[in-house]
Amino acid sequence: MENLVLNGMAAEPETCMGFSLSDESSRGVSGIPQVLLLIASAIEKSILKNEKLSNASGKDAFTIFHGSRSPTLSIKQYIERIFKFSGCSTSCFVVAYIYISKFLRLTGGHLTSLNAHRLLITSIMVAAKFLDDECYDNAYYARIGGISTGEMNRMEMRFLFNLDFRLQVTAEAFLNCCVKLGNEVEGESKTG
Repeated sequence: MENLVLNGMAAEPETCMGFSLSDESSRGVSGIPQVLLLIASAIEKSILKNEKLSNASGKDAFTIFHGSRSPTLSIKQYIERIFKFSGCSTSCFVVAYIYISKFLRLTGGHLTSLNAHRLLITSIMVAAKFLDDECYDNAYYARIGGISTGEMNRMEMRFLFNLDFRLQVTAEAFLNCCVKLGNEVEGESKTG
């Protein structure tokens, strides 16, 4: 396999496996791939940070992705649910995380407990449609996500238009994401 250059350093495509991020290499205590736990942790940390900042500033933009109240499921539980019922490849979750980051950057938004679940189900569904050979329809993803089909359809369209329908993720961006997630875990283990 060919090497890629990431931030000036050579990285092999197996980098994700080195961080236990591949489909088969490592499963967490709950039986889901380690990468999903890493993504859940990163999102939960972002929500905590953003909500502290939002409470301090007293302003938060309301979008189609905002629910009227915070869901009862944690991000980790929600990702586990989506993984269990969607049949998505693990790569879809990494790509979905990249899509969310890009979406937030382009819209100037940030993750909160009111929008993270809806952004997750939308981005995972879009990633599955783009990457996987087989995937379920919007109505099925809406049921998994606990929302109506109409909401799922509207969120998908808004999400795609905000991304300008640019769904291609380069191998370098994918590997950079894996490295970033892996580094966050390494940083936790050194401080914890």
